Order: sequence, then C-alpha cells, then structure tokens
Amino acid sequence: MNNDIEEIESGEDEKELYEHHHIKVEKGQVMLRIDKFLMTRLPNATRTKIQQGCEADCVLVNGKPVKSNYRIKPFDEISVLMSSPPRDIELVAEDIPINVVYEDDYLCVVNKEPGMVVHPAYGHYTGTLVNALAWRFQNLPSSKQKLADGLTIDRPGLVHRIDKNTSGIIIIAKTELAMSRLAKDFFDRNLDRKYIAIVWGDVKEDSGTVNCHVGRDLRNRKVMACFPDGDHGKHAITHYKVLERFGYITVVECKLETGRTHQIRVHMKHIGHPLFNDNEYGGDRILKGLPGNKYKQFIENCFAILPRQALHAKTLGITHPITKEPMFFDSELPDDMQQLIEKWRVFTAARPFEE
Repeated sequence: MNNDIEEIESGEDEKELYEHHHIKVEKGQVMLRIDKFLMTRLPNATRTKIQQGCEADCVLVNGKPVKSNYRIKPFDEISVLMSSPPRDIELVAEDIPINVVYEDDYLCVVNKEPGMVVHPAYGHYTGTLVNALAWRFQNLPSSKQKLADGLTIDRPGLVHRIDKNTSGIIIIAKTELAMSRLAKDFFDRNLDRKYIAIVWGDVKEDSGTVNCHVGRDLRNRKVMACFPDGDHGKHAITHYKVLERFGYITVVECKLETGRTHQIRVHMKHIGHPLFNDNEYGGDRILKGLPGNKYKQFIENCFAILPRQALHAKTLGITHPITKEPMFFDSELPDDMQQLIEKWRVFTAARPFEE
C-alpha cells in the first residue's frame, strides 16, 4: 500500500488535480440544458458547480467550451473537469501556523516550510497544510483525489502541490470559480514557475533543457524515472540555468514547462546531477569531492544543516483568476539552503576547485 500512498502524497502533476469525465450523448437523448443533464450523470455534482465549471471553460462539447445554457444533442461528446466523489478520510482542522504571503477574497499564497506535508494521506492524517487551511478558512472549494484502494482524500483549496521536503510557494483557491480557472491555467501551462536547486557536480553548460518522459520507475514504484518518448510516463520539460558554482556542487534555477511528479529531481538525476541530499534519487551520499575524512565530515555537516533534498519553489507567476491581472510571487530561500550555500562559499574560498 505504501507505494500508492507516496504517489498521492508528493509530486506536482497538475493533470491529476481534477477528474476528467468523458460522456457521449446517446442517440435518443432529448435536447436538454447541459447543466441539468450533467446533474444526472455526475455523482455529487451540484448545478452551481457545473455552471461555474462552464464559466471557467472547463466543460467542453465536441472539444469546445460551452456555457451552462447549451442544449445537448444526440452524439455530442462532453468532456468535464469536476470534483471527484466524497472523501473517506476525515479532515481535522488544526491551528498550525502558516506563512501567508498574499491573500484576497479569491486566493491565498503560502510559503510552505520544508517538512510539511501538503495534504492528508495514509501516515499523515494531521499536521498538514490542508489541516491548517481548514482551521484558517471556512468553506474552501473541494479538490479530491481517489487512492488506489478506492478511498478518497479531500484537498480543499489545492490547485497544485509540492513535495513534503520541498519548500516554497503554493497557491490556494478560496472559491469554486477561482479553483476552476486556476486549475485550467495549470493544465494549460499558462503560468511561470521557477525553483532553486542545489545539485551534485559541476554542471558544465550555463543553461540547458531536459526533455524526457517522467513516469513510475518500473522496478520501484515509490520513485519516478525518465523514459524515451512514447515508451512510458508523461511528457516533461525542465529548463535550467546555473546561478553559482562550487565545483563539487552547483546552484541552479529550474523553470518548469510541465509539472510532473518529482520532475526536477528526476530530470537532474537523469543528466547526472542529483539534488543534494535527495535520499530517493541518490543525492544523500558523496558523489563528488575530495578523498579523506575531513571532506567526508564536511559533507556530513552539510547534510545535518539541510536534512532534505535541496529544492525550493522560489517564484510563481499567474493570471489572477477573477481580475485577470498578472501576479508574481517571490520567496526567500529558506534558512537551511542559505546556510548550506554560505558554508560552500567558505569551503571553496579556502580550497579552490580543480578539475
């Protein structure tokens, strides 16, 4: 069961954030408003939610968005992005401090601390960001996901997610309409996301692009892997740029063009540069450096400073779901990554890197 838990608990695959229904209208169907029709076909869907989905261009007929007063005809093909069935895991509101960097009537932006799980799942029923949101806000729009064994978890307000041990910016929708529009923007990639990562090795090129499918590792479903196009997984693109070099490690900026589970972690490993102290992708051991116990002790001290993968969701640029104004959110690197970088600056100043 644990492998399925990990799949739900972490990652960033926006395509899984809302369920995609496909309905082909039968031959004998009488003409009927699509909002009334879908109420009889989708479990637990209200007419209000369907109408808001139509307004957000999330209800398509024959591939084109329609309004809620559209009258369906025989053989129409309807695609719907709606909430999934009721949750089975009880959500407990908890008074947990969170770092809110922006809030209005429609959305909230949080700078998540490393180590905080985003939403409840097996093994993490409490202490998550969603538990904190349930305490702070009333009646957040529901976002649900079904686990492999049929149970359903509730993720109110969540439009996307980041891994437990990744820090940084995450956006919360406060209304159904805001959630529908933001989810569609993530699905259509109409946003700008940049991360800061510290990786093993000296990244030779100042900038580059990793383009390979990302999917579940065929030998270990707890982790992801890269695959040739068409073989397995989903299309994934990461653009990277070197920010600072320390010879044995490199600080890079990663810009996501897609949002797959563990995408940056998998892509950087694929090009030979696993994230520093990433225990799932081989970064939690010495991969580059000097012989001897002094260097080994130095790395162990670095791991103690940053006991997680060195990854931070630095910026997020979106279009406001209601006002349509462009918005940009930035966050400082967390203390553990700042301390790690400073420690390497001191180290390399005393011991210049040589090939």
